[in-house]
Amino acid sequence: MKYLSIIITLLFISLNQTTDKLTGRYSYLIEENNVYIPKDKITFKDSVFVFDNKYLPKGKISYDNTILLDNFINTDLIISISKDQIKKDTILFYMHNKKS
Repeated sequence: MKYLSIIITLLFISLNQTTDKLTGRYSYLIEENNVYIPKDKITFKDSVFVFDNKYLPKGKISYDNTILLDNFINTDLIISISKDQIKKDTILFYMHNKKS
């Protein structure tokens, strides 16, 4: 009985834990001449992100105080996302040059 109560407690804790990781599939938009143009989708899973466009490589995700997306075709590009953006439908992100 003691072990059963421990298992139930651990199961309850694991079901109620929230994750600080990006998961799911999002559409992304490109801004061009003050007009937003819908593009493909991007899928986040654990520490990898993948664009639906098969010619774009998989990227890696680093989870620290801010989330960093890395490994784009442009190797100098890195994208940062604040952790509070994870639970939102629209994610605000910032693009940076690694060299600066």
